Amino acid sequence: MTRHERQRPSTGTRASIASAAARLMAEDGITDYHHAKKKAARQLGLPEHAAFPDNAEVEAELRAYRQLYQGDDHVELIAALRHSALGLLDLLAGFNPYLTGSVLDGTAGEHSHIDILLFADSAKEVEIFLLNRGIDVTHAEPRNERVEAVLQMETDTVDANLIILAPHLERISLKHRDGRPQERIRADALRALLKE
Repeated sequence: MTRHERQRPSTGTRASIASAAARLMAEDGITDYHHAKKKAARQLGLPEHAAFPDNAEVEAELRAYRQLYQGDDHVELIAALRHSALGLLDLLAGFNPYLTGSVLDGTAGEHSHIDILLFADSAKEVEIFLLNRGIDVTHAEPRNERVEAVLQMETDTVDANLIILAPHLERISLKHRDGRPQERIRADALRALLKE
């Protein structure tokens, strides 16, 4: 057996980690994929250098877990979160908002956030807009160097992350950490999705 063959990730190990990580995300409210994978590997007694599944594999397992164990309750939760998101998209229409993340892809849970991309000249402009409407926000740490700021606010369902980017970035396709394109939709597309 060559060294390359020894280091090749086992399909069974990757699948086990993906399944355990999805369960942790669904049951414990973990929203960070890497953290969930590390914790799952520890729980499975695997070494720290075990090959992790990619985020798409965990997302597929999370979707399957929610469908199997949370069924109709999860469908209702996603609908409620998407309605809250639509309200935000309408409120923030002047900042070219898009819904993205777990609420859009249907993997969100009760511990998730609504992720809204905004394209504005400055984060201060968005903050003043919200404060003038009596909406309090807090600042969170951006996880990407392109992001100018992340403002967090409460909604009627869960908290929302308002991810503020420069206007010229609206034409650029943003990617997840694992390289997959990040889906995003505007209010009209979300309205159509809610009617399905």
